[in-house]
Amino acid sequence: MGWGTAFLSPRADSLMTVAVIDVAGYVAELKDHAVDHGFHVHDERHFVETYSLRQAWEVDLHPEEGCGGPLDLHLCLEVDPRTLLSFEDAVVELPEEVDPPDEYNFPLTFTWALPPLPNGPDLLRLAIDLAGVGGIDLPLEVSAIDSFASATDAAERRLTVVARQQISLARILGGEELLCEVFDRCLAVSRYLLDAAPAWLGD
Repeated sequence: MGWGTAFLSPRADSLMTVAVIDVAGYVAELKDHAVDHGFHVHDERHFVETYSLRQAWEVDLHPEEGCGGPLDLHLCLEVDPRTLLSFEDAVVELPEEVDPPDEYNFPLTFTWALPPLPNGPDLLRLAIDLAGVGGIDLPLEVSAIDSFASATDAAERRLTVVARQQISLARILGGEELLCEVFDRCLAVSRYLLDAAPAWLGD
């Protein structure tokens, strides 16, 4: 799961088979797994930098009960080609029965966003509450920007919550990196924010 087979020819007289990461297949598995854990997938994008060949896979999600609501959840998997090639080189050099080293990772970021909040929350209180929801499996960063329409208007707070994960290429290759606990925690965070949003929005 999340891997494929390619043929490389390091010398003209030598052809060898090497396991490689199928990133597109892994992203498809992540989307399917997100659906299994209570999310709807609304959109996806794939970007490739022409010069560096770095890639970004972006997926927009919502909890099933939050479609059409104020909460946006954005998943982004960043792929550094140097990391991918280094992992493949390490796999080539291993005996067939030896597992690849678990030291190569891709960053995966979850970002929650809400529209401007007339009754925005206290950030410290929110960070403490969300720490209990995300737990040790999903550390969360909470930030906000306060904006003012005029000098006499009250501030409107735009809230952002971010969770960062490191995705193991060795576990992807072994079909083990499906993030069940992470998706469960993401769903709990999403539901917490959805439940709190009406009060923050003044509804």
